[in-house]
Amino acid sequence: METGKKAAIGATVVLILAVGVRVGLIYKDRHEAAKPVEVAQAKMDPDDLVFLKQMRPDSMKDIKELIGKTIWVSAGGQLDYFKYANHKADYAHSAGLLLGADPLIVKDAFEQVAPKTATFRIPGGDRQVLLAFTLPKSNDPNAVYATPVGYHDEGQYTFLTDQIFFYDDPHKLYNWPANVWAAVDAHKVVMGMSERQVVLALGQVSKSESQDVGNRTVNFDNQGHPVDVTFEHNKVTAIH
Repeated sequence: METGKKAAIGATVVLILAVGVRVGLIYKDRHEAAKPVEVAQAKMDPDDLVFLKQMRPDSMKDIKELIGKTIWVSAGGQLDYFKYANHKADYAHSAGLLLGADPLIVKDAFEQVAPKTATFRIPGGDRQVLLAFTLPKSNDPNAVYATPVGYHDEGQYTFLTDQIFFYDDPHKLYNWPANVWAAVDAHKVVMGMSERQVVLALGQVSKSESQDVGNRTVNFDNQGHPVDVTFEHNKVTAIH
């Protein structure tokens, strides 16, 4: 009889221990499951957080609101500009290319039928929309030029000013070191610049065999003077 009681007590102790271990494991699992999962956060480029104003014009009245204002080139190295007089652009003679971060003071907004030679970047439609402007940083800050910024076709306007220009001074938008801004304003590239900075300095006309932005070699047209720039970890490491 005593032997039976001892066996029963022993079995009970084993059962209690087993249940205790099980409860402990359940508590451990639930407690660990409740812990927040630590996820590696990708480092955010502060330049990606810069707010770029959008105008979204859809009429000539909207585009004429730019008259008298200063705007800055965003799409550098893409658009020709021409001599302007009497609300007309001299499409036959390019005066140069608009370059990144350069300021323009808008003097007029007008429409003009464009020759096919002037429709490479901006479609011709049945007529183009152009801005006339001065270039305060140029050798002749009083000279007036014009460049297409949109077009009219089948009764509808399409404007590309939001893609071509900054409406706020990029020197204030982007908190870049003084030497970087000096290079951008001189349209040159220096070691350590990011790919975004080089694009603004040398222009958007470029090509690369890689899609890994910031870790690749990019060929920039650079106003007809091609240059290859190699980036590692989004910093210029070679210029050739």
